[in-house]
Amino acid sequence: MRIATFSLVARDPETGALGVAVASKFLAVGAVVPYAKAGVGAIATQSYANTRFGPQGLALLEAGASPEAVVEAFHRTDEKIALRQFGLVAASGESASFTGEDCHPWAGGLAGENFAAQGNLLTGPEVVEALAETWKERSDLPFPERLLAALYAADRAGGDRRGRQSAALLVVAEGKGYGGQSDRWIDLRVDDHPDPVPELERLLRAHHLFFQPAGEPEPLSPEALRWLAELLVRTGDLEAPEAEWSPRFEKALRDFLGRENLEMRYRGGPALEPAVLAYLRGRYR
Repeated sequence: MRIATFSLVARDPETGALGVAVASKFLAVGAVVPYAKAGVGAIATQSYANTRFGPQGLALLEAGASPEAVVEAFHRTDEKIALRQFGLVAASGESASFTGEDCHPWAGGLAGENFAAQGNLLTGPEVVEALAETWKERSDLPFPERLLAALYAADRAGGDRRGRQSAALLVVAEGKGYGGQSDRWIDLRVDDHPDPVPELERLLRAHHLFFQPAGEPEPLSPEALRWLAELLVRTGDLEAPEAEWSPRFEKALRDFLGRENLEMRYRGGPALEPAVLAYLRGRYR
């Protein structure tokens, strides 16, 4: 099955983090295309994807092979290489992008220091150009947001000419996984959605909210207190709206935030991080 896809594989020159951002008119593209290993490299395999390229390519990079040597190895071991497309970036920042001659047009890629951008069955070269140019221009953003900014620009430049369906973001960095126990920092997927890239951006904001260290809380305004009291009545945590802050109000809010997996972001009292309040307003409109 062909996977008409556009992807960006990149390395953060400041931290060494590695990642893949990908979108496609294909169900659950994140289950097929992206591979990455901290301190080693990242790979996107697409267009009649050979999923062996992921683990094989990472093993070769870990053994000291250059991206060009990996491309040569894939040529030697895959008789259908003309149908394949892939991009890879090593932990050194070296990169390569390959598009087989039998990939469905428009198909092509661009590669430079710390990035490889590629796509097939696209509306035109402007999609890959948007990936590459936005990656270069948005160095002001944190690495995960920079990857998604490039993906969004490519999507809005035309993207997959068949339409939209799924998107994914995979980012690895040493010790950045859950509880510091792994290197898998961010692994988010939108498997089936009419506009998956903005939805992926929403999931990234939620990921930061749930897993990043808590920020500074701000005092709740009277309007925010009223809204929270009404919400806690709706959820059954309060019997009636509280006109003022009270120990009962605080216990109800703490219980509610615990069910929302946000207990680590509440320090007590009539104060919340703005990001937490914004999340709750969006979730409970």
